Amino acid sequence: MSEYIPMSLPDIDETDVEAVAEVVRSGRLALGPKTAAFEEAVAGYVGVKHAVAVSSGTAALHLIVRALGVGPGDEVLVPSFTFAASVNAILYVGAVPVFVDIEPDTFNIDPDDMERKITAKTRAVMVVDIFGHPAEWDAILRIADERGLRVIDDSCEALGAEYKGRKLGQFGDAGAFAFYPNKQMTTGEGGIIVTDDEKIADLCRSLCNQGRGRMGAWLEHERLGYNYRMDEMSAALGLSQMKRIESFLAKRQGVAGLYNEKFAPYEWITVPTVRDHVRISWFVYVVLLAEGIDRDAVIGAMGEKDIPVRAYFPPLHLQPFVAKRIDVSRGSLTVTEEVAERTLAIPFHNNLREEQIDRVVKELTAVTGVFAK
Repeated sequence: MSEYIPMSLPDIDETDVEAVAEVVRSGRLALGPKTAAFEEAVAGYVGVKHAVAVSSGTAALHLIVRALGVGPGDEVLVPSFTFAASVNAILYVGAVPVFVDIEPDTFNIDPDDMERKITAKTRAVMVVDIFGHPAEWDAILRIADERGLRVIDDSCEALGAEYKGRKLGQFGDAGAFAFYPNKQMTTGEGGIIVTDDEKIADLCRSLCNQGRGRMGAWLEHERLGYNYRMDEMSAALGLSQMKRIESFLAKRQGVAGLYNEKFAPYEWITVPTVRDHVRISWFVYVVLLAEGIDRDAVIGAMGEKDIPVRAYFPPLHLQPFVAKRIDVSRGSLTVTEEVAERTLAIPFHNNLREEQIDRVVKELTAVTGVFAK
């Protein structure tokens, strides 16, 4: 039987295990020093003044939207080619997502289409650094500044990425990172808000802790809040993992580089674009299949070979839960819809071995080559 190649795996070592065990043995499992230390470590790494650790990247985005005062009737510009959490955070507060098309090479939000979609109701833009590749921040921030928009950086897939030498998380009013096990580093479940704005940080800290104020009594609640706190075990794991974040990024760069090299001879498979002025933080490795290749058939055939591959991402404006709320017709986002029918995520993680990469390339090129001929 063929070896099963997992889609993703966290990079856990004994120092991580001991860090979590230390917290468990201490009995201090929530609202403790590990969370504060993790926040400090991430803020220092990203280069911002404040970080607020929360239970997920989704929670981070939700709290940022709330902290910026976005509410019912407000429009928020957002790409459709992203994970559902980007849009969920907008819908949670009763605002209206307005979908923006993407660039055909990076798959990031298209600044020109973003500018076209601005109306009198537009309050903010949520910029997604898709798959760890930074969006075109200069153009986005220029437009936002000219039109008076708040800017949210959904960098949940891009810890460590840089745009023109500046780490993501420094752009816009606030940014979010996520630490699910398939990310560059993990806390199990978890996310974090980063910002230079003290008011945003303080409000998010209150909102994630049931609306408690900084100086109030434990059972005194200043506002409607949520239980979005990060627990101490997750923070301890994250703090341990942060010590190796640059080595993790280097490992992922190495895996991506091997894929790039080995796919080069096959003209019907396009490898990811990485622009010269960015540092990508590889989250997943997504190829673009040539037109005419039956992606669903490819997914099925690869599964039979014990190699999982996934369609990343189905457009959100065509998802059932969105269609019930917003009338966005098929054909309205031409680049998004065309790209989304051809993108395919393949196995990718820090410690993917070269022989596993060779097997993925061999099987995928053979399966797709049948359609390409």
